Amino acid sequence: MLKTLGQALFSSIQTPKFTKEEKQGEDYEVRTYPAAKWVSTTTTGLQWDPAISVGFRKLFKYIQGNNQSKVNVNMTAPVTTLVEPGAGPACESTFTVSFYIPLELQENPPEPSDETVFLENRKEITVYVRTYGGFSKEQSKRENLLKLVESLQRDGVSFQDQPYYVAGYDSPFKLTNRCNEVWILKKPEGEQK
Repeated sequence: MLKTLGQALFSSIQTPKFTKEEKQGEDYEVRTYPAAKWVSTTTTGLQWDPAISVGFRKLFKYIQGNNQSKVNVNMTAPVTTLVEPGAGPACESTFTVSFYIPLELQENPPEPSDETVFLENRKEITVYVRTYGGFSKEQSKRENLLKLVESLQRDGVSFQDQPYYVAGYDSPFKLTNRCNEVWILKKPEGEQK
């Protein structure tokens, strides 16, 4: 655990590669992430932060050796959460929290021991990304998601309303220069606005 905490605090953490499109908005980026393996778990709840925290703890145990191979896996960033909103304001949403599998393990990642944790073969995705700082609480996630939607509408960009992602890059122990993002999926070519 100390190695992972030290890595999260002091060293550069591996992140998935992506390509940026040349045409960007004034307050967002357009990125394409290639297909890759992630380790994930799904939770439900009315509030984002508790659901994400439960998912994070399960995945942290996986990288600490709670897997079939009993090996430690290096921490990566970002921690992404796919948010599938419930049907109404008092309905539970579904949150799929994920850690990127490091490059050296992409071909053969350790199988999870916890039956609620699974390996995900994420397909290539193109996302619109808004970056913001500070500690990302539920209100800041919602505010930045709304700002990104407004920017995309302003620019006449086609996007999927839901699901969407929130992403965090920093250890909870990092106090300054924090990096958080919200990602909205680009609508596939040929679909109507």
